[in-house]
Amino acid sequence: MADSVVSIKTGAEDIAARGYRARMLFSFFAVYVIWGTTFLAIRIAVEELPPLFAAAARFFTAGVVLFAFMRFRGQASPTLRQWRNLSLVALFLFVAEYAPLFWAEKSVPSGVVSVLAATIPILTLVAEAVILREKHLKPGVIIATLLGFSGVAILLLHGAHSSFGLVPCIAVLAGSICWAAGSVFNRSMDLPKSRPVTAGATMMLGGIGLFALSAAFGELHPFPHISLRAVWALLYLIVFGSLVAFTAYVWLIGHMSASRVSSYAYVNPVIAIAIGYFWAGEPITPRILAGTALVLISVFLILRQK
Repeated sequence: MADSVVSIKTGAEDIAARGYRARMLFSFFAVYVIWGTTFLAIRIAVEELPPLFAAAARFFTAGVVLFAFMRFRGQASPTLRQWRNLSLVALFLFVAEYAPLFWAEKSVPSGVVSVLAATIPILTLVAEAVILREKHLKPGVIIATLLGFSGVAILLLHGAHSSFGLVPCIAVLAGSICWAAGSVFNRSMDLPKSRPVTAGATMMLGGIGLFALSAAFGELHPFPHISLRAVWALLYLIVFGSLVAFTAYVWLIGHMSASRVSSYAYVNPVIAIAIGYFWAGEPITPRILAGTALVLISVFLILRQK
């Protein structure tokens, strides 16, 4: 009898372990591959949809669905003070970051945008040093940071001498700076303890801010005919890019070290560049490869040190 009980318990543990591994593998696939494909999906969507409107529709829809789902499961609603803090987080992490990114993708190859966006760990390190006045950075981290900025400089110079121009590249970089600063600021803010509630609320509020910005720039007028290709790209961003991948990211953060989960930052650009090249025919020049290599090496070294 005892042997049968032990056998049943062992079998249940094996099933649980297999389920955990399967969920872990799927979650890493989501943050590595699915997030990497979203850059091309953005490019496809903004070919026909106004960029600020497309960003607003993506995050507002995903945010409402996630927030409503968590409230249905019994999670507490944010307090008035938390709503105020969430609005500030949404301003930095969604409005200031994704408005220029979606706009830039009308002209900049999605692979280049993904590399510029991958500088967030580098910029976060700089923001920590400036805002939090953290000193005594290790020499290895300083060298890695300089490598990253060298890669960015190569990409910006490439943009200045190519068809897509310098200004959109700077806009993406400015958005990444806002994300990094917002990430540092929100550490001291009073936010909901539930990560999915915080994620849903900030996406929803960010979507509202992006809709307001879209209206201010005159985008909310009758659209011309929108193809199914653009509609599917937007739906892909909402369902897979925001709901599936972000939920997977939240689950990983709760079960893995932050440095291991953050490894998506140097995998996404590889996925984005490969898909952009093979699927959309985006160019890959020696300058793009050199800049990409320096940025990814920098991000890898920084995350490894942290």
